[in-house]
Amino acid sequence: MKRSLLLPAALSLLALAAACVMASAAAPDRPAVIFTDVTAQAGIHFTHNAGRSGKKYLPETLGSGVAFFDADGDGWPDILFVNGKDFTPRGRRTTAALYRNNRNGTFTDVTAGSGLDIEIYGMGVAIGDYDNDGRDDVYITALDGDHLFHNEGNFKFRDVTKAAGIQNASFGASAAWLDYDRDGKLDLFVANYVQWTEKGDLKCSLDGSTKSYCTPESYKGTRSRLYHNLGGGRFEDVTERAGLGDPTSKSLGVTILDYNNDGWPDIFVANDTQPNKLYRNLGNGTFKEEGMTAGVAYGEDGVARGAMGADAGDYDRSGRPHLLVGNFSNQMLGLYHNEGNGLFVDEAPSSTVGRASLLSLSFGVFFFDYDLDGYPDIFAANGHIEDEIGRVQPKVSYRELPLLFRNLGNHKFENVSGQLGPGFAQPMVARGAAYADYDHDGDLDLIISTNNGPAHLLRNDGGNRNHWLSVRLAGTKSNRDGIGAVVRLESAGGKQWNMVRSGSSYCSQSDLALTFGLGKDSTANLEIAWPSGTHQRFQNVAANQRVLIDESKGVTPMK
Repeated sequence: MKRSLLLPAALSLLALAAACVMASAAAPDRPAVIFTDVTAQAGIHFTHNAGRSGKKYLPETLGSGVAFFDADGDGWPDILFVNGKDFTPRGRRTTAALYRNNRNGTFTDVTAGSGLDIEIYGMGVAIGDYDNDGRDDVYITALDGDHLFHNEGNFKFRDVTKAAGIQNASFGASAAWLDYDRDGKLDLFVANYVQWTEKGDLKCSLDGSTKSYCTPESYKGTRSRLYHNLGGGRFEDVTERAGLGDPTSKSLGVTILDYNNDGWPDIFVANDTQPNKLYRNLGNGTFKEEGMTAGVAYGEDGVARGAMGADAGDYDRSGRPHLLVGNFSNQMLGLYHNEGNGLFVDEAPSSTVGRASLLSLSFGVFFFDYDLDGYPDIFAANGHIEDEIGRVQPKVSYRELPLLFRNLGNHKFENVSGQLGPGFAQPMVARGAAYADYDHDGDLDLIISTNNGPAHLLRNDGGNRNHWLSVRLAGTKSNRDGIGAVVRLESAGGKQWNMVRSGSSYCSQSDLALTFGLGKDSTANLEIAWPSGTHQRFQNVAANQRVLIDESKGVTPMK
């Protein structure tokens, strides 16, 4: 009797074990990836100053961005944190923070004497070599006036804002460099938020008595700006002439994409409580706004959402760039699929992406291939704007966990946030976010800035179990950074592509090098379409290396 009862149980256990073995054997391409918070051991000690004065000023809610960029041209990504300042006249002195990559997993603070150590209420950052001298320059947006810093070399920067003819003191948020007229010189788009002054700050309340932070509906919108690069270090404001001067916008995020694949860079602008904008580049120095007709202006319910950050990428290998938008809590992420006929369809409401992000307030968002399987995944940095939100919305938190959705192919994503280790188990008031392979092990690491709090450097451990290829461009006819160039890759596993672009996320800048995941493929063929019209092709490029592709000279391996 006992044996007859035990035998089926034993057989069940054997069947279960066999099923587990078969399941693990059937999914060898999924590496176990952990993100480890290495902020302290890397030597990073930055804390953002929101200037909290107790008066609940609107700018205190937003926080600022962060950039991975190669400040000294040694091939290793350095880090720049944008900072705010106190509103009180004699408050503490805080500045941006520049960290040099020591090439051993650690960083050194080199801010002092860099020229970036000026006190401003900074918001966003965009990186680009605007004068094509081989050194990446820095543009910082700010509440009290933006700043353009020319890279002098050796971690020294010179403020050239006035000499460049740039005058933007309109609550700048995100910014992006682009060559919109394809003349080989980088132009600049700046997303401006709302009309706000300390004297004109409004009173709002969650409970009807105590002051809380206002939403942007309480303030008037303002124009974003487009600056045309004239050469010789000078820029011209061409906003109105280009058709970008909408005075009702409340812009926080911007991403550059060629959504109709005509070779001319278009501009998507994420607006907070106003319709998003999609500006189609007409190729003659002007743009046509098509957000509503394209289906990206509103949410699925036809209401303008509280949009923060944005990015573009081809997550389904359709050959077209799609849009990712970070939105307010109870609105979910926007995942707009480019149908290829001028229309986009938001796939988030019917997917895991929408359900898992519904209660989050997402600022920094982007596509990146964290496990290097060749399919771009989705990252969202989250955090609410109101520290007392839990009193009126118990299901919504001020500090929130980051989200990461693994791309399963066929328009499906899996929420793997809870499987990525302690780095993804820290609730935070996240704002800016960027990615780069800062330790040169092949996989992409994360940097996250928080509002009025510490930064977090999350090292990717395990993504490089798959093969990869990192491509950095150097233009000669085109702009030096190759911004706007499209790199197409073909390997045994299929076709991929990406475009070099500045900006994206929220107020932040990721490394300008393009990292392609190759899965198990050991070689790939490359094709580069440069903004100048030049095309290059390279066969059988070996995996697991960083390469520099010069528009005139071809491929050079990098250390």
